[in-house]
Formats: sequence, C-alpha cells, structure tokens
Amino acid sequence: MERSKREIIDTVLGIVLIACLIQAGGWIRHDSLVFPGLAEILKAFFHLILDGHTYRLIATTLGHLLQALVLASAVGIPIGLAEGSSGFVYRLLRPLMILLRSVPVIVMVVIIMVMTKYDYVPLIATSLLLIPMISEAVCEGVRGIEPELLDVYRLNCGFNARVLLQVYLPLMAGYLKQAYAGAVGMGIKMVVTTEYLVQTRNSLGKAIYSSSYFNEYQDIYAYALIMILLVLLVSALPTAFQRAKPLHHPRQAQNPSHGQRDSQS
Repeated sequence: MERSKREIIDTVLGIVLIACLIQAGGWIRHDSLVFPGLAEILKAFFHLILDGHTYRLIATTLGHLLQALVLASAVGIPIGLAEGSSGFVYRLLRPLMILLRSVPVIVMVVIIMVMTKYDYVPLIATSLLLIPMISEAVCEGVRGIEPELLDVYRLNCGFNARVLLQVYLPLMAGYLKQAYAGAVGMGIKMVVTTEYLVQTRNSLGKAIYSSSYFNEYQDIYAYALIMILLVLLVSALPTAFQRAKPLHHPRQAQNPSHGQRDSQS
C-alpha cells in the first residue's frame, strides 16, 4: 500500500514538473498562445473530462490500441517463440525486426496510407510498431527458461497449447509484463499520431488536429494530460488485477481437512 501511494505521489509530481516546464517555456518565448498558463490548461482539462463527447474519443482510441495489441500479440508471440527456440530463425528474422523498430514512423504511415484504407491505418501501423517489442520479449523469455525443464515437458507431451499457457507464458511473465507496459505507452502515441494524419472521426487524434487548427493550444495540452492518465491507467490494470486475485493454496484445496487434523493433533 505504501509503495502504491508513493508511486501516485511521484506521478503527480512528474505531471507538476511538466506543467512547470510549459510555464517556463511561455516565459522564455513570451508566447502565451503556444504556452498557455497552468490555470488555462487545468480549466481545459476539467472541461474535457466533464464533457461526455471526450469519452467517445477515448473509446475510439483505446479500441484501436486494443485491436493493435491483439494483432501484435497474435503475430509477435509465435515469432518470439520461434526465434527463442531456433538460432536460424532468430538470425533470419532479426533484420526484419530491426527494420520495423528503426523505420521512421512517418515513412511507415505514409506507405500504409497508400496501400490500404485510412480506417485501417491506426491498426496496421501500430501493430507493425509493437510486433518487434512483443517478439523480442518472448524470445528473451524463452531463452531464459531452463532447458532441463523444457526437455521434461517435451519428453512427456511435446509442445501444445496447454504447455504454452501453463509453462511458457508464466515463466516469461516478467518479460511480457515489461514489454506490454512499454507497448501501451508507445501504442497510444502511435495510434493518436495515425488518427491525426488520417483524420479518424471521433478520435483523440482528430480532436488534437481540430484544436491545433483553431489555435486552442490549451486543449492540446489537456488532451496530452488525458493520454498520460490513460497510459498510467491501462498499464496499471494488470497489476491491480493480479493483486485483487485471491490467494490459492493447492495443498489446502486438495485436502481441506489437513489443517484440522494438524490442529487436533
């Protein structure tokens, strides 16, 4: 509990630091339009939070992010398993993964805009950005598993969906948790960027474009603050769910009277 409170305090202080930097930028540039005051940003933020239309924008953007994470996982996890299990596959796919990680975002988005419909650009572009992150985490997780443990399962039942869910994924949980935490932050930025470029209706990207067109920079900073809170919320959900799960003791579940016999003896 103390750790959670400390993390919340640190996050709030980080947001205050961002506000101070914006305020300092306005003082240095003497431009209150591009660098509005903290009071104006907070006023715009609370105005957006109380507006029901804002939640429609958030739902659209989070929908794109969720779809991209599912698609990236469906492609990245098998690639990571193959790379971690075979040195040949790792060396074969490594240049492609490096290309996807290093290609400029604007180049990737423009190519995808030419090749497909605008409605699919946020999904495809974000998925291509996240696939290397997930596959690399899975690859490192597979290589970190003790070979003797895998040999036992391969000898008994081979590789199947049960082994994947009950052996591989739990042992790679630390790598995957870190990868998905980074993927959420990177994914939201990519989704909003593509929504901005292709003018996706009822999305945060479209709202930011409209605010910049009408020189409403306080709204832009307010939307940025909303995005920060979204990243923190979505990243914290798995941890909160894990903490909320009741503890399960297999021994006691299999023999509930064991504790009673011990107490009687």
